[in-house]
Amino acid sequence: MPVANVLDSTMFYEDAGNGTPFVFLHGNPGSSHLWREVLPAVDLPARLLAPDLIGMGRSGKPEVPYRFADHARYLDDWFDRLSLDEVVLVGHDWGGALAFDWAARHPDRVRGVAFFEAIVRPMSWNELGEGPRSRALAMRGPQGEALVLDRNSFLESAFTGGVLNPVSEEDMRVYRAPYPTRESRRPILEWARSLPLDGEPTEVAERVGRYGRWLSDSGEVPKLLLTFDSSPTLLIGKEMADWCAENIAALETRHCGPAGHHAQEDRPRAIADEIGAWARRHALTGDRQG
Repeated sequence: MPVANVLDSTMFYEDAGNGTPFVFLHGNPGSSHLWREVLPAVDLPARLLAPDLIGMGRSGKPEVPYRFADHARYLDDWFDRLSLDEVVLVGHDWGGALAFDWAARHPDRVRGVAFFEAIVRPMSWNELGEGPRSRALAMRGPQGEALVLDRNSFLESAFTGGVLNPVSEEDMRVYRAPYPTRESRRPILEWARSLPLDGEPTEVAERVGRYGRWLSDSGEVPKLLLTFDSSPTLLIGKEMADWCAENIAALETRHCGPAGHHAQEDRPRAIADEIGAWARRHALTGDRQG
């Protein structure tokens, strides 16, 4: 199982195939395990990689705050250690945000970006429904520490309420394994507190604003948005998908059917098929033209 030395720690990653690198980035509170049924179903002559973000999955847990910038630093070093160029990024949840952020800062190293259920723009508290608003408030206050650090409820609810199909107990053990202690769960809590709402946290809102400009201006880079339905936990419903179509350059949207926020658990084959078809349409695994 490949592990890369990054900065002062290590990052675990899945690695299969050869050719153009397709990098699959997970979100909170997942790991590369989320892609376990997607990667084998991607029918492309490509190198498929899926790292565990720092502090998550089987990656190391250095003593850092686990803010967006920390994840970006370690991820930057991982890309560099593996000498990844001409990359196609596939991002989910905060993995989507990190994909956009990396692409905006390394535009000459990106061939395409596919994403779903990701943070595409800053939001306001008024845009959140009653349930999401109350959860966000709880996460940002003292109750967040009790819920996430003491009870590990964020992870438990992610793979019950955030999916349509029950996750097996065997897979739940894999998801729980990186977080046996209160301190080990801090990356989950920091991500839960990082959704940019009315400009806070400032550093996250600024990064989202910067990569938003890249998303709107990068017409030379093909992009794919996968959408789903039938779940109240979705980040990208019809209204947000319409916003993406109007504001993200070179975007195609494909609907993949019913799924929860952690759509890899519900629709892995549909996700893999749409990514493969999009990559073939744009010849993303062949030699770059021009």
